Amino acid sequence: MTRIQADEKLLKRLGSYQKASLIVGVLGILVLIAGYFLGAEDFFPGYLIGWMFWMQVALGALVILMIQNTVGGRWGLIIQRVVEAATMTIPLLGVLFIVVIIGIPHLYEWSHAEVVAHDELLQHKAPYLNTPFFIIRSVIYFVLWGGIAWLLRKWSVKLDEHPDDAATRKKLRNLSAPGILLFGFTVTFASVDWMMSLEPHWYSTIYGMMFGVGALASGFAFSIVVLMGMVKYKPWSGIIQTLDVSDLGNWLLAAVMLWAYMAFSQFLIIWSANLPEETTWYIARTTGGWQWVAIINVFLHFFLPFFLLLSRGTKKEPGRLKKVAWLVLIMRFVDLVWMIYPAFSPGKLAFPWVSLAALIGVGGLFLAIFFHQVAKVSVPPLYDSRLPVTQASEEAHGHVS
Repeated sequence: MTRIQADEKLLKRLGSYQKASLIVGVLGILVLIAGYFLGAEDFFPGYLIGWMFWMQVALGALVILMIQNTVGGRWGLIIQRVVEAATMTIPLLGVLFIVVIIGIPHLYEWSHAEVVAHDELLQHKAPYLNTPFFIIRSVIYFVLWGGIAWLLRKWSVKLDEHPDDAATRKKLRNLSAPGILLFGFTVTFASVDWMMSLEPHWYSTIYGMMFGVGALASGFAFSIVVLMGMVKYKPWSGIIQTLDVSDLGNWLLAAVMLWAYMAFSQFLIIWSANLPEETTWYIARTTGGWQWVAIINVFLHFFLPFFLLLSRGTKKEPGRLKKVAWLVLIMRFVDLVWMIYPAFSPGKLAFPWVSLAALIGVGGLFLAIFFHQVAKVSVPPLYDSRLPVTQASEEAHGHVS
């Protein structure tokens, strides 16, 4: 099969994006370092928020990739190279997790022996919530996620060179199908470890699923932003059709709806039960100004994207869909602030400026690796016959301009 190369203009653009991202990332890291030595009280909570945002993007990309390899679909082929590149950032995020490990005493009260000694509930949870086991579990998560991502990327690229390799196609399916189950299992435990245990007296059985679906929404939103930015360049300009854009919009709509359903279900069950040990989590996030963040989150994270994505016009127009995806990404960050920071500022609205520095610093490094990976294999996976790669196919099917 003849391999279609990417537009030289796009390759240059990706290269410039990579350099700019790296510069911005380094500057953001320098600001973070300054914040740490200046003794900012919210350094570790703020860093956790910024780091978690990009971790969710990478995890969302990983599950999207596994879904595509399992069930197929043109929509997945269109964004496959984008999500593959995003999953290649998992090792970087694993290295940057070292900062969270250093901040364990500042983030998690269960790490203090004197606190656990006077708390019966924490004593019962101590076999699970302890620093060595926390670190071991986190290492396991990153090894599993990174290993799966590396194998899926390796086999996918191999198919570009050998499109008739049935054994490799089977490997992709055989790893992705159980990988989705493994993803759900590990993401649930990771969300409990990294976020829910910030307040170890509170728990929710739907928390892990809500986190995973939020990651899915982040992955789709990020992929749409990137892909719609490349739609005017070859070969995407001759491959991406209106139906593809609409399919991606439907996936983003489904992810947003499922996240909202789980978030509301958690709130309804806990609030209606009216148990003090459970409602305290929401009280801390709906008083002292945090209620306005919650209201903004409800309307801009669900209602506005929901009604915009119901419109066929939005899902057929790349520019409009890209704006909605940007909105979802921004609100994913706001949601993380609302979920994490009230644990350190309950009932009192405050914004950790370090979270923006972390968002920029970690994000810059994330995007530098991402753009490098996209440029390495800059064309969609053209081993699938459903992608029209000839001029005749473009004229017959039409393309998004």
